[in-house]
Amino acid sequence: MLSLLYITLLSLTLASGVYSDDKISSASTQVKWSRVPDDGTLTEEMVLSSLGFHTKTFGAYNGRAFLQEADENDASLVIMDATVSDSGRYRCEAVKGMEDAVYYINVQVAEDSLMDGTAADGVVFPYSPRGRYNLNFHDAQQACWSQDAVVASYDQLEKAWRGGLDWCNAGWLSDGTVQYPIVTPRDRCGGSGSNAGLRTYGQPDKNNSRFDVYCFTTQLEGQFFWLDQPERLTYDEAVQACLDDGATIAKVSHIYAAWKLHGYDRCDAGWLDDGSVRYPISKPRKNCSPLEAAVRFIGFPNKKQKLYGVYCFKPQ
Repeated sequence: MLSLLYITLLSLTLASGVYSDDKISSASTQVKWSRVPDDGTLTEEMVLSSLGFHTKTFGAYNGRAFLQEADENDASLVIMDATVSDSGRYRCEAVKGMEDAVYYINVQVAEDSLMDGTAADGVVFPYSPRGRYNLNFHDAQQACWSQDAVVASYDQLEKAWRGGLDWCNAGWLSDGTVQYPIVTPRDRCGGSGSNAGLRTYGQPDKNNSRFDVYCFTTQLEGQFFWLDQPERLTYDEAVQACLDDGATIAKVSHIYAAWKLHGYDRCDAGWLDDGSVRYPISKPRKNCSPLEAAVRFIGFPNKKQKLYGVYCFKPQ
């Protein structure tokens, strides 16, 4: 029988028991967990695949999904740092010897169940407002402040890494060190044969060394939204459109908080306060970040181009 055991502030566990003859070794058990698309038109999103001692996680679940394995018959899935975007219908397929079973479970992670947990207190995001590796430490502080955020601490970056943050650009942290989080080791990102973890550049000179920065922002204190418009806008038109609606153009911290903490999902690229164009995807699908949930970055286009919409923010 498949059942939802519990949802905690930091994780959710989907229970699946695989029962079979004791003479069959647990090392021969194959378990696959996936998430089934709501409309049934797309292929299932793989979460985890396990055969014996070998386990692989996929996409947004890298580094935060694993099997509970309380005993040899336990195929329960544990997802750490659960957010609203983890809601959905999950499928478990378990094969052990000649026996096989398929189970389904619907999961709804409520926003209010996450409000008091450390993982829900904020979100870490990489930031490089003028292109890669252009910020000394003081510039990095100002860059985060300009987006209603602060420079992230080591503990905050480590927590984000455990939650699946994988980014190959080195960035300043609040203690003056420079780090970057790697979930899936690969060439040019610490080497494909290295272990997952936080890579460090030590404590470079704060005035002359230049890197990106990891910023940290807390829960949204207002409404982040896409502003419907009859046509695409230049940057100045986007700023004015939000003002006309009683709001301001959203900052980078707003889009990350809405995406990570509230599961905001929209496949439309829009202007943000810093002149960048981005869009948030919580439910990967064809033509909309098909491989992973992410805030997608288009770039810093010419502000006079009428090619994009706009994301706005209305404080409480």
